[in-house]
Amino acid sequence: MNNSHTKYNPYPPVKIDDRQWPNRVITKAPTWCSVDLRDGNQALVEPMDSIRKMRMFKQLVKMGFKEIEIGFPSASDTDYNFVRELIVDGHIPYDVTVQVLTQSRKPLILKTIESLKGCKNAIVHLYNSTSTLQREVVFKETMQGVKKIATDGAKIIFDNLHKLENSNIKLQYSPESFTGTELPYALEVCEAVLDVWKATKDKPVIINLPATVEMSTPNIHADQIEWMGNNFTDRDRVILSLHPHNDRGTAIAATELGLMAGANRVEGTLFGNGERTGNVDLITLGLNMLTQGIDPKLDFSQINELIETAEFCNRLPVHERHPYAGSLVHTAFSGSHQDAIRKGMDNLEKTKSEKWAVPYLPIDPADIGRTYEAIIRVNSQSGKGGTAWLLETDYHIKLPKKAEVELSSKVQKIADQTGREITSDVIWKTFSENFLIKGPYELIDFKVEGANRESNLEIINATVSFKDETFQFSSQGNGPISAFVNGIRENFDLKFTLEDFGQNTRSATSKAESAAYVELKFNDGKDSIFGCGIDTSITVAPILAVISAINKIDK
Repeated sequence: MNNSHTKYNPYPPVKIDDRQWPNRVITKAPTWCSVDLRDGNQALVEPMDSIRKMRMFKQLVKMGFKEIEIGFPSASDTDYNFVRELIVDGHIPYDVTVQVLTQSRKPLILKTIESLKGCKNAIVHLYNSTSTLQREVVFKETMQGVKKIATDGAKIIFDNLHKLENSNIKLQYSPESFTGTELPYALEVCEAVLDVWKATKDKPVIINLPATVEMSTPNIHADQIEWMGNNFTDRDRVILSLHPHNDRGTAIAATELGLMAGANRVEGTLFGNGERTGNVDLITLGLNMLTQGIDPKLDFSQINELIETAEFCNRLPVHERHPYAGSLVHTAFSGSHQDAIRKGMDNLEKTKSEKWAVPYLPIDPADIGRTYEAIIRVNSQSGKGGTAWLLETDYHIKLPKKAEVELSSKVQKIADQTGREITSDVIWKTFSENFLIKGPYELIDFKVEGANRESNLEIINATVSFKDETFQFSSQGNGPISAFVNGIRENFDLKFTLEDFGQNTRSATSKAESAAYVELKFNDGKDSIFGCGIDTSITVAPILAVISAINKIDK
């Protein structure tokens, strides 16, 4: 037996006698801060060049981000030059605040401040690691020593803010590796920084609590956030921010519970790019809110554009199963799922409901710029619903239910034989081969004489070819279709009855086509044959459908 689990210690719970967050709900979007250009970028095998950085920045602005961390200007010339380019060339909108990161070291802080000269709105983000493990193993520093690193850096920033006197500057502090830091100590360090910066209700400071490494279950993370919020000396002077990572795969849940626990702000990236397993995904977070009736304050209406930008800038693919955004997440292959989706969509159309309610689809694909055509796809796991859906949505053919069964069985056979997804082209070809049957019967011409006061029967004079011979006949019925059926039976000695007939318009244009469907019964009513006819004439189409059906009898 593998006992590898014994070398890990469980994360300790947080003692809160009267926790409040389980009873709260999220009612509004937090302040969003994208860290794609810093945290996301530093995790890339090939960091973004200036072209990619600019494209990402403009995409974030277009989405509606009001706070964007644009880099670590003291860490590289690339980041410094990008910050200057944004400022000098006027790329930053008046209502967008850019954020820059710095370690707590004087030369780095001074270069960071220098990079912001001329910037209208900016956040200076100071950080140092406070965790037990980092203190003892990496820095070999005492608690007092690590706190002094934080307060010394805070003082250097505060003493040099006059260099940015024409700028609106906010301050932010992160006790890096907060999740590995003793809560009372994390609070002590944050309070010390707040005091150095003279934080007030009118000029609050952002205290960002990074799950630099996600270490606990989401509920414990929420407890940590609530505990911090409850124990600040003056909560009003703090903007409480989250910076989750996804090491346990629960960053989304941890963030949502953290917001319930009192956080005001969230830092993350598009599609969760970032160190190791990534930062929290702001796409999923925002759309989670949208599907709960909350305005996310971000624009996700063109999700494909966001994917293209992220894939270009990060040189990483967005997974096909990524929540909401993946190319397959709105797709059903299962036959029962397809049937449920189809019925849900039909119900929405019939009821004209303003509320989205479709089985298996938690979001309306149209809300993120997707079309309905991709919802249902067909493979060996699909049933008749998927085949019928694609035939209807792509070709406007609405087969009767029993005909759907016949077609789907033939499509299923192809899927089983090939083991591949069946495209709508294949479905159309299969439909044509089985419902638009050519020869041996062929309609050459016909003329209808309408009913009159003496008789309610209509007369059809038709010319039909059969195996290269031409036959003319005249017959009557209570309509042109009935008259034609009677004539075919009488003149060709075919024993069948017309069981059912349906018709639909394939388009709303002046050249609209009609699709007609007939069900013929033969063998004393035991068996059904379906035929289809398509024509611009609503009279010709059903007659062609009858011809198609009787061609199947001969086969």
